[in-house]
This record gives sequence, C-alpha cells and structure tokens, in this order.
Amino acid sequence: MDERAPLLRRTAEIAIEYLDGIGERHVGGTASLEDLRAGLGGPMPDEPSDSASVIEALAANADRGLVASAGPRYFGFVIGGGVPAALAADWLTSAWDQNGFAYVMSPAGSVVEETAARWLLELWGLPPKASVGFVTGVTMANFSGLAAARHEVLRRAGWDVEASGLVGAPEVHVLIGAEAHATVLASLQMLGLGRERVVRVAADDQGRMRADALADTMATLDGPTIVCAQAGNVNTGAFDPFEPIVAAVRDRPNAWLHVDGAFGLWAAASPERRFLCAGIAGADSWATDGHKWLNVPYDSGIVVVRDPVAHQAALTFGASYYVPGGEGQRDGGNWVPDSSRRLRGFPVYAALASLGRSGVADLVDRCCRLARRMAAGLDGQPGVAILNDIVLNQVLVRFSPPGDPPTGADRDSGADDFTRRVIAAIQAEGTCWAGGTTWKGKAAMRISVSNWSTTDADADRSVAAMLRCARAVGEAAPVALRR
Repeated sequence: MDERAPLLRRTAEIAIEYLDGIGERHVGGTASLEDLRAGLGGPMPDEPSDSASVIEALAANADRGLVASAGPRYFGFVIGGGVPAALAADWLTSAWDQNGFAYVMSPAGSVVEETAARWLLELWGLPPKASVGFVTGVTMANFSGLAAARHEVLRRAGWDVEASGLVGAPEVHVLIGAEAHATVLASLQMLGLGRERVVRVAADDQGRMRADALADTMATLDGPTIVCAQAGNVNTGAFDPFEPIVAAVRDRPNAWLHVDGAFGLWAAASPERRFLCAGIAGADSWATDGHKWLNVPYDSGIVVVRDPVAHQAALTFGASYYVPGGEGQRDGGNWVPDSSRRLRGFPVYAALASLGRSGVADLVDRCCRLARRMAAGLDGQPGVAILNDIVLNQVLVRFSPPGDPPTGADRDSGADDFTRRVIAAIQAEGTCWAGGTTWKGKAAMRISVSNWSTTDADADRSVAAMLRCARAVGEAAPVALRR
C-alpha cells in the first residue's frame, strides 16, 4: 500500500499546527544542544522504520530547537518568511520533484522560470534581454554574476579563462566598497580572484561607497577591472550612488560593474523607494535573494546578467547524454553553477502572481515603515541611540549603561558590553529576536524588518520588550558599568 497520501496529510497537519502558533512562539530556540542531540542524535537505525513515526518523532524532537524566523517578530539577519502562495508552491515543488537543468526534464518548470524571470526584470526595471538564473542564495548569485564578469573582462583581454584557468592570465583588478558584504568576498575566493587581493574603496558614514574615491582609485589601475557595488548595506540599508559609479566604470575600456542587491534591489519594485536605485540599471550584473524580501521559502537566490552570452559562457557545461533544448526553449542549467537543481522558479512565480506589482511594493514599503516605527519607539529612550539613517528596513541600536551618555561615546567598552548583554537578554526573553553586529567599531543591535506578516502591533510589542530587557540588564549591571 502506498503510504504517501496519509503521510503527507499528517505532515500537512503538523506544518499547519506549527504555522498557526508561530505568532506566539518563543522566537528563539529553547532547547539546549544536549537536549537536541538526545532527541535527534544517536546511531543510525539498522532496520527500516514506519515513515509516519519518523515524521512524528522528527517534529516532536526538533520543535524546541526551531527558530520562529518565519514569524512576525524575527528581526535577526535579513530573513523574510514565506507568503502563503509561495509556501504552497514550494510544497508542490517537492512533490513534483522536477530537475530544472533542462527543458526536456520539466517543460512546465522551464516556462515558469522563463515567465518569472521576465516579471522580475520588469519589476526591477532591468534590461529586458538580460539573462536570469535561479540559484541557492545570494552567495551563489554573486558567484554567478562575478563568474560572468571574470569571463568577459578576460575575453576582452584575449584570454579564455574557462578553458585555460587563471594561471598566466592577465591580472584582474577587483574593487569593492569598504563595507561590502562577506558573500562578495566568498564568491571572489571561489572564483580564484582572491579575497585579499581586492582594492577597498572608501565609504561614507552610512557605508556607501564614495564615487569620487572609486574614480580616483580606478585612475591608478590599468587592465581588466571588476567593480562590486552594493544596493542595501547589511547594517544601515544604505545604497551606493549608482549613477556616478556607473559613469566611472563606463569610462574604462575593460570594466564590469556588479551589484550585490541581496535585499536592496527589491526597493526598485516600490515607486516610493525606487529613487534609491537610481542608475542601477546601468550595471552589468545583479544579485539578489527572493527569500529576503519577496518572502519565498529557502532557497531562492537570483542572478541577472546584462550579456547572456557572457553569462552562459561562464557557467554552461556539456555532457555526452545532454541534448540542448530546441529554439526558444529555456534550459535552466545554462545560467547557474549546478546541474541537479531544484526548480526554484515555482515558488517565485507563485509569490509574484499572488502579490502582483502593488503587493510586492506594499511588502517592501510596509517593512520600511515598520522599521521607522521601531526606530522612533526606541530613539530617545534613556540609554538608547539609533546609529543609522533609516532609509530602508535596517535599524542599528546601541544601548548604554545607566548614567552614560546616550551613545556611550565616552565609555565605548562599557557600552559595547552592555549592548551585547541587552541583545542576549532580548533573545532569551523570546518576544522577538534581533542579532548583534559591529558598526564603525561599536557594538550594536541590528533590527531587520523583512517579513510579510509583521504588523504595527508586532513592532510595538517588540520595542516594549527591548526596552524592558534593557532596563532589566541596567538594574542588574555590575557596579563597574554603572556611572
């Protein structure tokens, strides 16, 4: 007897029960490492087990180790949830079990990704003939865009990097902003361009690359050049000034501009915030993550490349058993690093179809409005300071011990320790979850509002919990921290 139908129905019940209660869960995990290992570890069974029993045990033993990152009061990192249509489509994607490498493997999947790609280009205002790949996350999106960049600048210099590698190749200069995200460096190290060889360009007080510093730096270099700009600094949400950066890159005979738009690229979908992306369409490649702000389930990176020929040349490979699709047929494997690939286009398509243009814009605008609301609720409270300009969905908060100036500027070490204590208290208390960061050498708490289900009430409840925890830490602070 086929056990799939009753098993999947019971699994759906467990999932629905979890989602129904996610709004009131302790947002962080509550089980200890030892508890989780006791429930989920142990030796591998020697004999088969009943599938329903396995799923029941998995759900029960994992429950207290789950983080409610899909819920409305998770503000750690830049993590969205899953809008209902995308979540449902993701379940279907697993049930259909299609390989997205070639048209012949899933004609429907190919057309869905083709359509989703076209919708995304329209939504972001990017070149309509650009190529699009659906990858695991923004690290692989950056990797893929930079692979296309590496291919093209070396091709122009007379070198076939895919055939000959980098040994003996012309030197490629890579310029990044001083506040570039670590995934750009990870991509460069995997591409053999090196994370220590980069030239860091000065940034302003909000983390934006200085276009004048970029132009000055580029004037000192000669040969193939890749510039990495940023849409949405991971701490402040700030955007690099794309118009002068594009102009500086275009002044070079052999330069490529890549944009890490992990979450900030979605601002282009909002008429109210599109100005932040002014000039971004002049770049050569772009990377973003659908999980961060389209709110589709993991994993969902997206890479866009202006030149499809360079994109395909950098990532395509052949095999004796593989017959390329016919004219007009999209082979998803041409645009990504992997061949055995989940058809990520299904949940992306469902999210875009369910939200529509106005829904995507509202999702972005609502999160930004809630970020400002939370910042306003925290700013000016005793011992609390906001460190960044609130331009998007990111808020940086610093807490000071009782008696210190609001920024803790006079006693940075005390404020650093106090801020970290408050963050730990907030995470342990469980009303919401926010993570720590270091900004301009100072410890800070980072709030990232990225979830479709977060409401004004969730924002206010979280602010109240943050202030309550800060007061409690202040009351319990060692005498050395009291001034």
